[in-house]
Order: sequence, then C-alpha cells, then structure tokens
Amino acid sequence: MTRLSLEDFVYFLALAADFDGTIAQNGVVDDATFEALRNLKESGRRLILVTGRQLGELADTFPKYGVFDRVVAENGAVVYDPATKQKTLVCQAPSPAFVAALKARQIEPLSVGDCIVATWEPNEKAVLEIIREQGLGLQISFNKGAVMVLPSGVNKATGLKSALDDLELSPHNVMAVGDAENDFPFLRMCGCAVAVANALPSVKKAADVVLDKPRGEGVRDLVDRICREDSAIAPRTKRAIRVGQDRDGRAITIDPEEGCALIAGSSGIGKSTLATALTERMHEAEFQFCVFDPEGDYDDLDHAVSVGGVKEPPNRAQLLKLLHKVDANVVVNTQAIPVEDRPPFFAKLFPHFSSLRAETGRPHWLLIDEAHHLLPQRREGLERVLPNDLRAAILITVHPEAIAVEILNSVRTVFALGEGAAGVISGFSRAIGAIPPASFPAFDPEEEVLAYTVRDGHVSPVIPDRPMRMQKRHSRKYAEGQLGEDRSFFFRGPDNALNLRAQNLMIFLQMADGVDDRTWEFHRQGAHYSEWFRTAIKDKGLAEEAAAIERDASLDHKESRRRIREAVLARYTGPAKSDEH
Repeated sequence: MTRLSLEDFVYFLALAADFDGTIAQNGVVDDATFEALRNLKESGRRLILVTGRQLGELADTFPKYGVFDRVVAENGAVVYDPATKQKTLVCQAPSPAFVAALKARQIEPLSVGDCIVATWEPNEKAVLEIIREQGLGLQISFNKGAVMVLPSGVNKATGLKSALDDLELSPHNVMAVGDAENDFPFLRMCGCAVAVANALPSVKKAADVVLDKPRGEGVRDLVDRICREDSAIAPRTKRAIRVGQDRDGRAITIDPEEGCALIAGSSGIGKSTLATALTERMHEAEFQFCVFDPEGDYDDLDHAVSVGGVKEPPNRAQLLKLLHKVDANVVVNTQAIPVEDRPPFFAKLFPHFSSLRAETGRPHWLLIDEAHHLLPQRREGLERVLPNDLRAAILITVHPEAIAVEILNSVRTVFALGEGAAGVISGFSRAIGAIPPASFPAFDPEEEVLAYTVRDGHVSPVIPDRPMRMQKRHSRKYAEGQLGEDRSFFFRGPDNALNLRAQNLMIFLQMADGVDDRTWEFHRQGAHYSEWFRTAIKDKGLAEEAAAIERDASLDHKESRRRIREAVLARYTGPAKSDEH
C-alpha cells in the first residue's frame, strides 16, 4: 500500500473503529482484518480503537491492539497510547459508595474499571435506583444488552475527541465505523459515519455509508475504499461550505476537494464581506481556517486569533504553534511587512502548511486576501514551494490576471463581484488560456455575484450569505495602517506635478491640510475623495457624505476641507497614544 506524501491531498487521515461486532466477532479479530488495518496504518494514516471494554479485558482478548495509535476504552472514559503506555482518564473513578451499594444489591455480573461500572440487562433498573438514591450525576449507556455507567456527558465521542486532540487531528478527517447504540456519539462526530452490515437498524439509518458485508469483512472493504476513494466515500454535504443560494433557493457550496475558489472584483457586495461570511460558516462547522490578511480587514473576527498587526509582523513560530491546535483559527496580519517582502514571507511559510496538511489535514481552508501580492506572476522560486494542484484555498483579489498562472490553474470556481463581474471572468479565462463565456446573465451587483464554473463554463447569479456580524470597518487600521499602493490616495494636482501618497486616513488629513488650494479643489471637483472612500476604504456612508461636500459649489476650499476632516474623524479612531488593544 502506497505511503502518503506531501504532494497527496488526502482527506481521511484516520479510521476510528469499534471493537465488538465491528472489527471483531465474539472478541476475535481475524488475520485478514488485522492485516488490512496494519496496511492502512503503514500508508501513513492513523488507527483509533473505540471500545466499551476495559483495557485489561481488551489485552486478554486482542493482544495485538498495539497496531492502533490510540485506544479509547471504557466507552470513552479512558484514552491509552500503546506506544508510550500512557493512560489518560477522561473523568473521575466511580465512588466507593456507589460500587458498594451495587454489590450490596447483589447485582451480577458487575465489572468496575478505572472509570466505568458495567453490568447487563435487566440490572439497569436497580442501577438507576441507586443513582437516584445517592443523587449521582451518572448516566447509563446500552450496547446490545450491556449496561454501562459513567459520569454524565462521557461517551465514545468525548474519549475520541481527547485522542484526536492528542494526535492533532480534526474529527472531520476521521472515518468512523461501528454497529451498536453506544457508537452513535462518535459516529456522528466524525467526517463520515459508516455502519457494518450487521449493525442495528437505527445505526444504519443514521450512517452516511452502510457496508455490504458484516464485521471484519466489511471493515476490510472499507479500508480498501478509503485508500482508493478517500473523500468520495462520504456525502459532499459533510465537507462542503455554503456560499449562498441561487435564485431558486438551492444552496451553492464549495468543496475542498474541488481545488481553489476565486473571489474577485472591485465593488458590489464586497470581497472581504463574502470571505468573512465563509469564515463564519467554517467556524460553525468546526473547519479550521487560516486567513492571510495584508490590510487588516479580518482583525475583528470573533472566531479567530490574529498574529501580527500594523506595527508588529507576524511571528512564524507563534503562527505555526497556533495552527497545531485543532480548534484554533488564525488570521495572519501582514500590514507591518512591506508589500515587496510579503511573497517571500508566504513562500517560506507554505512548506510548513503543506507538511501540516499532509499530517493532519489542517488547516482545512486557506483564505488568501490580496492574492496578487502574495502569489504574483514572475515570482522566482514560487513554483518550488506550491503544489501542482492547490486545493481548499480561497483566493481574494482585485486583479486575478496578476496572480501566478500556476495558481490560477487550480481555480475551479470564480465568484465575480460588482458591475465589472463579466470582465473579471473574461480576464480570468484569458489568463488561464481558456475562451471566455460568450454571454453573461443579468444580475444585481448590490445583491448578487456571478459564479463561474471553470469545468463547464457555466455562469449564474448567486445570492451570497451575509456575515452574521458585519465587520467593523471603522477601526484604527484605516487611521494608521499601511494601505497598499493600489489602495492609497495620491494628491497629484491638476498638472500632475505632485505625487503625494496617503497610505491611511490620518496621513490623508495631514496632506489635505498642507496641499495648495488649487490641488485640493482639483480633487474635490473631480470627486476623487468620495471615490477613494468608496473603493479603497469601502465606507459607503463616508463616501456619500464626501460626495455631498464635493457637489456643494457654495463651499470654498477652507470650509470643504473642514467638513471632510470632520466626516473622517467622526467615523475613525486616530493613531493610538498608548498600547491599548
């Protein structure tokens, strides 16, 4: 069986399997099933055994359990590493008083583990009476006649989650297979729930996939399918991220298996607004994401940690440490890095991303804003660090044609924004050597985007989801941040004699006070201020107020400057005077 490499895009990196009735029949794992499991592990994937049995009992029954990377025993209460022999208890041991009461009632058979207390039906009634009498926070779980007692909230899912955290794996990248009632929690948690043919009807009904064969035979077939089909085994809905809906109300989604998505355009709904909505969907579904943020547009995401800022470049070690945590979403703010140094910064990071993805499948999504800066054409050495087919990435840009063609060839779907959406799609098509669509449907650029599917050339309007919490655009980054040259304001004057660049709003106000009256009036009469506020600062309210000032012929240069200044300062915080955060 071929071992995984950094070039492979593998979605399912682990198999979590129940023991009794799944890989084992009457407590015995046959040689063929064991060999299939061993081969799966040798391919580079992980194996986790999830069982209601106690470790000692399991060792007697299945002495070769060391093939598994982790054993989740006692129905989720104990996590064991066979390699290091380290045992972790997920909950407290049963109280002596509870065990004593069970023995006093002569409940048999009775088994007491590190955390679990187990018996058989119909003893559950007597067990429940004792739990009530002692006021204990315990729950009873069933498994084909077995009765298992653990603290409330402890089940196979909690134990598996602990094991996966230790392995730095997300449940999304785990295939789970089982047969009985107590398997429900961990089956539901994973990226694909599989039932063997002998599973209970209720388990089959809830599973994503039902195998044709029982127990070990079914598991052997599943192992073969994992290696051949990978994510194609699971329903697409298990990994797809919703973008919005079409006019008939059908969900429009993107899939990490389907290469990159491109969000491009200069106006309309807003590229970062759409990208923010996507991060919310990812967070809700517990997919890890990492945003490369050159302009500080994503600093205020509630569900992510920012590394770097206006004055401090991102710390590479801190960033990678965060990404090793399964539940950590990260925003990489590169405002403090000069524009020309951002591509090499990204190029040095990308091998680390590739390695982490090969080992853990994470981060599940990369969002690269201002992608034409980070992944530009004619960047020497870039092709050596990027995969041949970049997947699970969202590229965000005003200029798709300026992105390296090797990256554009990985794009499968384009979401084009604004009145120039058709031109964006045509420009992208020409950049990859394809024929642009012959026609484009009419759409509302304030409410819709155009979705272009590269494979079949289909173009259709999509109503994108809006962020639940709109971004705070009135923040310090626009007051003292470093906007790129393409988003800066330039005071040039009527004769193009000046070339004064304002990289942020505070510099803009300083220059506005200092330029000559003729230059100020040239830009005011040309509506250049409102245009900058609308397109670069993306503040529609400020743009409208500035436009009214620009149109008011009764205002002289002095009064118009004062009103523009007041409009800006009313919305934006000036440079910080302390290290407040």
